[in-house]
Amino acid sequence: MRLLIGLGMAAFSLISYFSSSSVNTVTGEKQYIKISAQQEIAMGLQAAPQMAQQYGGLTRDANAQAMVESVCRKLAALPQVREAGYPLEFHVLADERTINAFALPGGQTFITMALLRRLETEGQIAGVMGHEIGHVLARHGAERMAKQELTQGLSGAAVLATYDPSDPSTMRTSQVAMMIGNLVTMKFGREDELESDNLGVRFMAEAGYDPRAMIRVMEILAEAGGGSKRQPEFFSTHPNPDNRIDKIKAAIAKMYPNGVPQGLQP
Repeated sequence: MRLLIGLGMAAFSLISYFSSSSVNTVTGEKQYIKISAQQEIAMGLQAAPQMAQQYGGLTRDANAQAMVESVCRKLAALPQVREAGYPLEFHVLADERTINAFALPGGQTFITMALLRRLETEGQIAGVMGHEIGHVLARHGAERMAKQELTQGLSGAAVLATYDPSDPSTMRTSQVAMMIGNLVTMKFGREDELESDNLGVRFMAEAGYDPRAMIRVMEILAEAGGGSKRQPEFFSTHPNPDNRIDKIKAAIAKMYPNGVPQGLQP
């Protein structure tokens, strides 16, 4: 009976997930997402104050906030960004120690003062924030939530189908199933980061910034973690910068096969 119920749970989870497909207008890719854009926006707005508090709140440095907003307005004005319909908002967090940037579903994007102070040019700011805008427009948050729901459903089905109260050894099988589910979720997250790198390169170049500034961002992040026991928080959610530079160079070469044109802002 437990096996039948577990199989039913697994079938329901799979049908629910694969029946929620749509094509993302920005990436052109098929996605499985179970919430609307309006729900994403509402969730992001609700979570933003709490997320800001985890990093000491918003900065009181008006110049820093104005600089980030000035750069990001150019990114937000791009036709494909504007037409996506997300009300993008850009926040500088007061945290001077934690090197990080992130985006919530629906358009709330953040960068810490610790990371902002390490960036040397507007182009580098555009690269970081373009990457975060990429997460929003690619709907990575909503996509990941749907994947987590699927993973939890399948893991729960495995637990129910394999666990026998009279045989404690079956608990290990259940735990392995849940661990595999978590690894799958993490893999998807890293793929999302690389896709956002490509979108960030595209957005910053179309906004008039030299996309090679993104390479320098990766070098700055690598330098920030070099030899330190306390790695930047950025590394906990983003692939290692050294592994991303070659992919960014490839994205730039694909965009500009004859070389990056002159006159773009560094």
